Amino acid sequence: MAASFPETAISTERLLLRPLAEDDAPGLAAMMADELVLAWTDHPHPFTEAHALDLARTLAPAHRATGRGIVLAVTEHLTQRLVGLVELRHTDWRLRTTEISFVTASWARGEGYAPEAVLGVAQWLFEDRGFLRLELRTAAGNTAAQQVAQKIGGISEGVLRSAWIVRGESGESAAGGSASGAAGDRRGHDRPDHGLSNQDLSNQDLPDHAPSGYDRWAPDRPAVGESRSDLILWSLLPEDMETPEPAAPAWAGGHRYVLRD
Repeated sequence: MAASFPETAISTERLLLRPLAEDDAPGLAAMMADELVLAWTDHPHPFTEAHALDLARTLAPAHRATGRGIVLAVTEHLTQRLVGLVELRHTDWRLRTTEISFVTASWARGEGYAPEAVLGVAQWLFEDRGFLRLELRTAAGNTAAQQVAQKIGGISEGVLRSAWIVRGESGESAAGGSASGAAGDRRGHDRPDHGLSNQDLSNQDLPDHAPSGYDRWAPDRPAVGESRSDLILWSLLPEDMETPEPAAPAWAGGHRYVLRD
């Protein structure tokens, strides 16, 4: 039986990351309708409530059960409103490494939710699951995603040339795109970050980062302008995490991670 992540919930200062539920379908469909999510991710377009239900009922559970990663809904503690989606993918259980991607709802950008969620997951991975490396890939033109990577203390390791495809006017007008979804912080650049990779959830026969992975979700979708993009590879290791004082683990209600200015 393949190694896999347990079903879990991770708590940060303002957020709860938990398994995706069927009740999330309307909010998830609305979040994925944003043009920046279209530009920087390979999600189906249009992304409907039927897609969201399929993800919650079938694709996300299969993604976890087969050991490829885990999909978590990101919600606000105070309102329980869905503010984003986080996915771990391309997990290597022998090397104890995985890649993170995320999408943030357009209305929630500028609040710092993306770095808070990513650091909460990183802390859980390193301290509770014994992982040794977390990767993040951002499109060359996705400045908000790059800010998130920098804010969590990620180290840029280089550029993967022409390794992704961006869609739509937002992607075409930038220097590149992202292998990911939508977020931003208060310093601006209302661009998306990392987003759920549908080829990882539904197409085991496709190569990693295959740009057409979403096509099997919506083979009859309208054509969308596409262009090639470089990807910047970032890494985060346990020693990169700043923990200034002992505290309870984040998933138990403590918050030890540090966001960087």
